[in-house]
Amino acid sequence: MTTMERIASPIAGIEQNYPKYKLVAENIVASYNGITAVKNVSMKFKDKAVTALIGPSGCGKTTLLRCLNRIHELTKGASITGKVLLDGEDLYSNLQNPIVLRRKIGMVFQKPNPFPTMSIYDNVAAGLKLNGLRNKTMIDEIVEGCLKMSYLWDEVKDDLKKPGMSLSGGQQQRLCIARALAIQPEVLLMDEPASALDPIATQKIEEMITELKNEYTIIIVTHNMQQATRVSDYTGFMYLGDLVEFGETKQIFENPRNETTARYVQGQFG
Repeated sequence: MTTMERIASPIAGIEQNYPKYKLVAENIVASYNGITAVKNVSMKFKDKAVTALIGPSGCGKTTLLRCLNRIHELTKGASITGKVLLDGEDLYSNLQNPIVLRRKIGMVFQKPNPFPTMSIYDNVAAGLKLNGLRNKTMIDEIVEGCLKMSYLWDEVKDDLKKPGMSLSGGQQQRLCIARALAIQPEVLLMDEPASALDPIATQKIEEMITELKNEYTIIIVTHNMQQATRVSDYTGFMYLGDLVEFGETKQIFENPRNETTARYVQGQFG
């Protein structure tokens, strides 16, 4: 059975302290079977901005991302302490329904995972129908709108009945993004969304992220430092479970304050 541990934030009244931030992580400690993967990390994510999490493999980036919408707790042996606030509300409060909050904080995984037995259309519409929407005209409009936002509509508009798995890898990833957008999240988490894609598909994903930040708060994990500089407004560098440095992307890459950050962004290790 999954173990979830909770402690109160040491900062009283934190809910009132961050009015200009969409999401706040406070003193997050996350473990797997007693092995700590994230060590007392605190971050503040601005609304309608892209924040990149960078660092070498195994540094805790993906674990931290999974803590932000309570997916971490679904892993057997996982535990977490600390606080995550969405618009000032503690997501780990006993009053919160994890299923509902995961609709508010959508996630796109590293490997495209379209529903294998569903058409392109049904992949995007699945969450809408699951949430009780039955108006076909409205569903059609949302599906089209989300496929347009994910830069996929022009490529699939005449083939919506084809299986989602028939698409190329890059198209499948954009389909998964359209599926995540369909349930109208407030925050979009992306775990290495372009790591397995060719340069052309990667460019489309990056262009889409730049457009989407006009409407969404986006947090992206990436190993590609050039990608972080292209798409993000803010960057956090993690190493061995610690958040070493966090600031505006330009500052992190051009004038890092920490020596380890400087060595990493200069490609001296990775």
